[in-house]
Amino acid sequence: MRAFKYGVVAAVCLALSAPISAQWLDRHDPTIPRTADGKPDLTAPTPRTPDGKVDFNGLWNAVDGRFLTNIARRAGFDAPFTERGAALFKERQETLGRDRPAGQCLPHSVPSAMLIPNYPWKIVQTPGIFIILYENFTDFRQIFTDGRDLPDERMPIWFGYSLGRWEGDDTFVAETVGFNDLGWLDDGGHPRSEQMRTTERFRRPNFGSLEVEFTFDDPVSYTKPWSATVPFQLLADTEIIENYCENERDMIRIFGPGGPPR
Repeated sequence: MRAFKYGVVAAVCLALSAPISAQWLDRHDPTIPRTADGKPDLTAPTPRTPDGKVDFNGLWNAVDGRFLTNIARRAGFDAPFTERGAALFKERQETLGRDRPAGQCLPHSVPSAMLIPNYPWKIVQTPGIFIILYENFTDFRQIFTDGRDLPDERMPIWFGYSLGRWEGDDTFVAETVGFNDLGWLDDGGHPRSEQMRTTERFRRPNFGSLEVEFTFDDPVSYTKPWSATVPFQLLADTEIIENYCENERDMIRIFGPGGPPR
């Protein structure tokens, strides 16, 4: 089982979820370029699809767990909070993320589901759709590239409604709206409202590296749009595994019969 260590909040998350072992964790992938000694060559050139665009297919893992703790601070600044956003963030910091959704077996969402070290996520890229499969809680996300418009009627949801497009052949752009206001951007508690719009720019500098620039535009929580670029690394010769959450049993073990403090 993949081990990870990044503080008390993450330890609680691990206790609440149960990965299943022995699901293709060690599989030689014949499509991966190799060095002379047979190891994956992660510095090999960026792979491309037949039409010349970057091929983002692969299993990706967060390089730096500090983005999950505080995505803005790790990027080198403090988020430009509105008064409401600052109050929510302050409360969540003071309570050490006690009420974060994932602690109650609710989704991590965008981008936090991508930021959890050793809980990788997988891109399945086709001409009409990007599918992102998250190991954490076995969630998924669809980014449509088939020319459709956003739905006229949208119920606020955890992962929003995403449309994708290309900027040249090297950058894939996903724009997402229709979030609920329950999700956190990270475990540190950066908030979002139902007016949140995210823009993600995916780039793959070489075979083994991916970077995603996240831009957050939410006039309820922030005074202006702000961005953070997060690095990811390809996990070779392995697969995502099923992961589920058992808060009905584990909440009692962790917090006692009364559940988490409020």
